[in-house]
Amino acid sequence: MHAPDPHGLTFPFPEPPVPGQLIEVAPGIFWARIALPFRLDHVNIYLIEDGDGFAVIDTGIGDEATKQAWLVLMAGALAGKRLTRLFVTHFHPDHIGLAGWLCERFGTPLLTSQTGYLGCLNISLSPGASEAPVYKQFYQRHGLSAEVTQVVSTLGHGYLRQVTPLPPTFTRVVAGDVLRIGGRDFFVLAGDGHAPEQLMFHCPEANVFLAADQVLAKITPNISVWAVDAEGDPLGLYLRSLRALPQAIPPGTLVLPGHQLPFYGLQERCAALGAHHAERCRLIAGAVAKGPHSVAELVPVMFTRPLDPHQLSFAFSEVFAHVNAMLRLGELRWAEPQGGTMKVMAAG
Repeated sequence: MHAPDPHGLTFPFPEPPVPGQLIEVAPGIFWARIALPFRLDHVNIYLIEDGDGFAVIDTGIGDEATKQAWLVLMAGALAGKRLTRLFVTHFHPDHIGLAGWLCERFGTPLLTSQTGYLGCLNISLSPGASEAPVYKQFYQRHGLSAEVTQVVSTLGHGYLRQVTPLPPTFTRVVAGDVLRIGGRDFFVLAGDGHAPEQLMFHCPEANVFLAADQVLAKITPNISVWAVDAEGDPLGLYLRSLRALPQAIPPGTLVLPGHQLPFYGLQERCAALGAHHAERCRLIAGAVAKGPHSVAELVPVMFTRPLDPHQLSFAFSEVFAHVNAMLRLGELRWAEPQGGTMKVMAAG
């Protein structure tokens, strides 16, 4: 086992699996990595021995490169094995994007949350919805120019179209379920904030916790407010999850995240993530203490590096999540609109 990093985490597998290969992270549980065409350039896939085949956790995005990556796995590391079940943790395209293709190609049943299934249907059936007037108004009302809004609502949301059509039926998985996979029990948990009803799986017998994107070792999962739920409080829900997970999962459990490396130190990482978001709220408080700011004007307060359209869409929505959380807590209030632009100010 490798020495812990300065934040108290320990990484038993210092290098990820190369394309087409698997790493056994616990008896009968394997880790594969599939490339993504973004700054976050990969997603982790997990396979659990399940009778004469493997149960799969997540898929990668719905593009040709990901299909080829799966074909390489099925012809090589998984040769002669079938995919018994496909579990999808949440509806983001890097996790569910290839689910429809995998289920059809390999005759695999889909198991996911109802929110995950319906959320993905909304994306795949309405690929141009983000360009609708209500979404553009959402961005412009909160400070983005018409030109930037056009870029964000088209190029910035292009990844939403990288989803293959889902199968017409699925099996619902709900928090509190106990799944029997390969002769072991996996207890289902659900988290919120990053994605509604994001599924996670804890196997005490194997001492592993499949955390999806709820807890990542080196980066924070995106927590966003979107136009469809403009007054929502995803950050509050996410922080609630961070407080609950350390109580539900014993210390010393191996965390298998949706991105980056597996690690030990869930309790420490949950505390660090909570502190990170508290610091982001302090940055916003410091900015609005000097005068009202729109959400767009707060983006460079939280994100100081240049952002491409894809990154800007996430950054804007993440800033909005912090603003809404602070509004809920009474730390901010809306100022009088100026020229049609909404701005927040200190509540005092």
